[in-house]
Amino acid sequence: MRQTRVQEMECELPSTKWRTLWLAIVLHLLYGVQQTQCNILPVKPTHHNNTALHQVLEALAATYPNITRLYSIGKSYQGKGLWVLEITKNPGMHTPGKPEFKYVANMHGNEVVGREMLLLLADYLCSNYGRNERVTKLVDTTRIHLLPSMNPDGWESSKEGDCSSVRGRFNANGVDLNRNFPDPYDGQRNELQPETKAVMNWIHQEPFVLSANLHGGTLVVNYPFDNLPVELKRSGTRVYYSSPDDDIFVTIAKVYSLAHPTMHKGHPQCPIQRRERFPDGITNGAAWYPISGGMQDYNYYKTNCFEITLELGCCKYPPALYIMPYWYANREALIKYIELVHTTGIRGFVVDEKGRPIDGARIVIENRAKKIKTYKDGDYWRLLVPGNYTIRVAKRRYKNSKKKVTVVPDVPTVVNFTLVRRRPKNFNRRRPAAMTSNPAEAVQLEKPASNVSFHSVVTHRDKLQLAAKSPKKSASIARNPSIAASFICLVLVAVLK
Repeated sequence: MRQTRVQEMECELPSTKWRTLWLAIVLHLLYGVQQTQCNILPVKPTHHNNTALHQVLEALAATYPNITRLYSIGKSYQGKGLWVLEITKNPGMHTPGKPEFKYVANMHGNEVVGREMLLLLADYLCSNYGRNERVTKLVDTTRIHLLPSMNPDGWESSKEGDCSSVRGRFNANGVDLNRNFPDPYDGQRNELQPETKAVMNWIHQEPFVLSANLHGGTLVVNYPFDNLPVELKRSGTRVYYSSPDDDIFVTIAKVYSLAHPTMHKGHPQCPIQRRERFPDGITNGAAWYPISGGMQDYNYYKTNCFEITLELGCCKYPPALYIMPYWYANREALIKYIELVHTTGIRGFVVDEKGRPIDGARIVIENRAKKIKTYKDGDYWRLLVPGNYTIRVAKRRYKNSKKKVTVVPDVPTVVNFTLVRRRPKNFNRRRPAAMTSNPAEAVQLEKPASNVSFHSVVTHRDKLQLAAKSPKKSASIARNPSIAASFICLVLVAVLK
């Protein structure tokens, strides 16, 4: 018996060794990962290359899995991932009633301060969750998306200490990404880049309420509109081209600039433009200098999202020793700006008579051309400054609903709507077709004009319509035989008389 037991133990020994070996390997891997994360976190005040940036995001996602999710919205021209870190309680999908916010940085590859600010912000929010009441509340109630680098290819070409050149500004295909979005006045001047397409798909997929785009080169907050119609461009003078929500943009821009220790003073004193002055540290984009194809204008024209551009300092790629001073100067402003989604304007749900959410209902503010739409859960957010408003909600096959609302400062105003379905007999009723001799024109006339001019100086040709290409001009008389023939007949009759 004793000999048999010894033999059994000898047979068990190899398997025990293997189990011990596997356990050691697993522990080593886990310890190694932990050590790697400890070496990466907290985020160091240094310039992270593209590999290190991704490692930081991965470490944050692994360390704080309950409040983070790392995902990619696409790839750059050279195939580098465009990584976004989502920070919120229960990440992964939109929660009805929870506003969506985003920060985008490093759109110009050589403007790197924002890139590092977002890494530090992500670390700050995650490490203070559950410890700091303000941060915890913000993360619990907001779905925050951080894209530290929209142009990783351009970053590869940039150089530390280069404060003013354009080296690394463009993507690997030589395109300025902040001139690449469809523009209402200039159409699409160059082919959409993969980075631009990725961001466009992203902002149409998520119901973002508020956003900021982090740049560098001076110290100011820039807000829409960035571009001008042709009539104003020809004048050659600087024009303050305001949006219908100019009061909102001025307000939210000041929230950031006033929270910054020096930005609100309006004297950047950058070496290249020492005489630049920005009252309160903010500026209308077109009044500063007009650009075509900017991202902030596209957000405003085509989505529910209000976006501004933050110029964080005179030097585009400062030495690493300046990163922490930049962080301390911008930390409070970055957080206060996110908090605006909870304190500015109105929010609520649009449902039908049975309480089911209505997707795509239009929220119209009387005397304001900008419309927003409800998301698939029926929820909506509409930024407004304090005041009295008449709000109308419209959806096809439903009766319009209208309410008068008073918006007060620093408190979210909840306004819910219940839409009543129209009677079925109205569904198939059509408008009488306009009389025309040209069938093609008849089709166009039946289509309602959904776009309106946002500015009194804009002519009828300048509508708020964004497309990949410039809208074609209407056919001339020479191209329409029926109209041309009618015109010739009229001329002959006049001559004969």
